[in-house]
Formats: sequence, structure tokens, C-alpha cells
Amino acid sequence: MPLRLLTIEAYLALGETEPGYTELSEGRLVLSPTPSIRHNRAVYQLATQLMEQLPHGLEAVPGVDVDLRLALPDEPGFSRRPDLVVIDSAAVSSDEVIRASEVLIAVEIVSPGSKRTDYVTKHDEYADAGIPFYWIVDLSDPVSLVACHQAGELGYQDAPAVTGVFTTTQPFAAKVDLTALTA
Repeated sequence: MPLRLLTIEAYLALGETEPGYTELSEGRLVLSPTPSIRHNRAVYQLATQLMEQLPHGLEAVPGVDVDLRLALPDEPGFSRRPDLVVIDSAAVSSDEVIRASEVLIAVEIVSPGSKRTDYVTKHDEYADAGIPFYWIVDLSDPVSLVACHQAGELGYQDAPAVTGVFTTTQPFAAKVDLTALTA
């Protein structure tokens, strides 16, 4: 375990950790347990539903590091690993880390130990990083989705939680059957 605060470059040089995964918050490693089967299945089901509806040139990619670019390159950095991101297809071909500016939607599936992190910490970090849309999917019964979008200097504006079928026109037209995520 590093004894100093990490830059993005130093964090990426660490490589993968097992089991689970890491994120970087203000230069500090944040360890997360391996997601549950239910969690991973929900990510897969959501990606499958979205892939059928994405406009040409966009892709849904699970579990990739995103450099939030909230610090200068030589300062302690921020890197998060959303459960799913919707990005431009050109960003997929890059071997480098995804940058926040390449993310159209970041999606987090709430786990029992991540509720505050997903609803508060990542909510603020993703907004500060300029990610236009953030979806928070809570698998508690009933499954719900809170859609957040950039609202200028205010950060994100959060829509009320939706259950059943989530329908949106922004950033593209899509319908997500939330009950199918855990069926």
C-alpha cells in the first residue's frame, strides 16, 4: 500500500488489485469489495437494454477507470470506476484511462456499503468533473433510478426517483425496464 498521496499517473501504474477494485479520492486509495452477483447482473441487464437504444457512435462500457480531472497532473488525483459509463465510441479505442470529458452518463448501482458514496460523494465529484448525466440505480425493493443532470454552477439537478420503467429523452431517447434488472 502506498505511503504517499497518489497522482493519477502513480495510481494507474499500480495496475489491478484483487480481489475487488480500487478507486482514487484526493490521492488516497479507496478499496471496494467485489460486487455481488445480483449487482453485476443488474449492470449487465442495464447495459444490454441501453446498447439496443444508443445512438450511433455511443457505447455502454462497464467498470472502467475514469480520471475525473479534478486535480493537476502532479497533484493527488481522483479516479472513480462507475458501474457503467456511456461514452463516445472513439474513447473505447484508447488504451488510456477514460477522461471525465469523454463520459456522457456515469451509472452507479447502489450496494449496501456504497449508498452514501453513490448519493453524495460521487454525486458531487461527477458533477464537479463535468459529467453531464449521472444515474443512480438502487436495487432495494422497488428498484429505482434517480437521473441527475448538470445544472450549471449548481452541480447536478436530481429528478425524483423512478420505479417501473424509466423513460428519458436526454441525452438520448431511452426506456429502461428497472424491474428487469433484478428479475
